[in-house]
Amino acid sequence: MVPAELHARHRPGGPRAWAGALLDLLMPPACGACKAPTAQDGLLCPACWQALVPIGAGRCRSCGIPLPHAPDDSGDCAACMADPPSWDRARAPHAYAGSARTLVLALKNGRPELAPLMADAMLADARRLARPDTLVVPVPLHWSRLWRRGYNQSALLSARIAAALGLEHGLDRLRRTRRTRSSQGLNRAARARNVAGAFAPAPGAAAHVRGRPILLVDDVLTTGATAQAAASVLRRAGAARVDVVTFARVAREEAAAGQPPADAAWP
Repeated sequence: MVPAELHARHRPGGPRAWAGALLDLLMPPACGACKAPTAQDGLLCPACWQALVPIGAGRCRSCGIPLPHAPDDSGDCAACMADPPSWDRARAPHAYAGSARTLVLALKNGRPELAPLMADAMLADARRLARPDTLVVPVPLHWSRLWRRGYNQSALLSARIAAALGLEHGLDRLRRTRRTRSSQGLNRAARARNVAGAFAPAPGAAAHVRGRPILLVDDVLTTGATAQAAASVLRRAGAARVDVVTFARVAREEAAAGQPPADAAWP
């Protein structure tokens, strides 16, 4: 579970309040995206809030891509009608642009304290997708990448979502069996080849997955190749359905061209 200290640095009263006040003097609370001063940690400044691009109603029922002229989420886009995804529904609160892109890249590259802010933005979509018996599963990292980074950003998000919704957190139900190359700059077809066969159920996971709805959690949905590969494995393990929730969603035209790089290094 994500430590509470990642979301709020101090509590009123006692030694912790003094320690928190001293920490605020040395390291004042700052916007998670641009580092401008804020009233407390875990917030965005007004300018960065306005730079978020929300994805509202009028999305593809299956992949969640915005459909500009659709009145609601009841229809599928042409791509999903031609080639239905291996998941049931995918949702994200924000387009992968502006502050959302900044937050995704920062979370991947040494800013785990941003996970609560981002997970909380995902809660409304997660709540609509989840059922009482839903198992929340993060997209796993390969052990070598986890060792280098020190944390799995998707697991930080999924832990907070599971706790907030009172759902079981399946942290180790899915494993990445091989290290894939960076997907930066890869187009849709290359991303699919890159993650083919990269996931497998953990030993004994089938007993926890079989017959249950799964909420698969990641930070960003680009082409959907990673989520497709992971969802396929969960379905073969017996999942009743697989829904996907991410913080941000890349527009299909950008994803097909391999842009923008959703896993680029943080400067």
